[in-house]
Amino acid sequence: MNQGKYVFSQIMGLISYKPFQTIVNRYSGDYKVRGFTCWKQFLCMAFGQLTHRESISDTMMCLKANASKTYHLGIGDVVSLSTITRANEKRCYRIYEDLAMLLIKEAKQLYVDDDGLEVTLKGNVFAIDATTIDLCLSTFCWATFRSTKGGIKLDTQLDLKTAIPEFILFSNADVHDVNALDFIQFETNSFYIMDRGYVDYKRLYKIHCCDAFFYYKSKR
Repeated sequence: MNQGKYVFSQIMGLISYKPFQTIVNRYSGDYKVRGFTCWKQFLCMAFGQLTHRESISDTMMCLKANASKTYHLGIGDVVSLSTITRANEKRCYRIYEDLAMLLIKEAKQLYVDDDGLEVTLKGNVFAIDATTIDLCLSTFCWATFRSTKGGIKLDTQLDLKTAIPEFILFSNADVHDVNALDFIQFETNSFYIMDRGYVDYKRLYKIHCCDAFFYYKSKR
């Protein structure tokens, strides 16, 4: 018989509840909520991610199949599919965006003295790239991309020394990559590596003005 915490509970224990609740209060996430709080919503979604569930339905089905264990996972009574779907639809996404940025900040502190690059550079080294995530247009009608195809774009700024994302931006799939540079806070003495899709001299000049450096694959 298991006498200790489940692995999921141990992993979730690394996330401080008090800072999370501060973020929830910032956006009134639990306003008029009775039982299914933002914290429980987060646990359900994290469970689905960590156990490689393919959908919310799959996640809830798995939780119901292990209903005797959900109390020890911190989730408590398993809610209906409609409850978590409604919570995902109605609650402010910025709660979990701020949580992600908080966790990224904490994770970076663990690698302050580590350097995964086999080069001697005092400044930070970042890679900037984008990818398109395909979506079903009949289901996600707002994610217009092409006449028969839906999708969103994900721009990421990755810290190459720690392999931790520094910046993430979601946008419509038809938005050009270069627009992401308008939202990135460039750091002094840092190096930014990107492909030709980000070449815009006016925007690159902003990097120069921040006393930072950029490298890109030139257009032919």
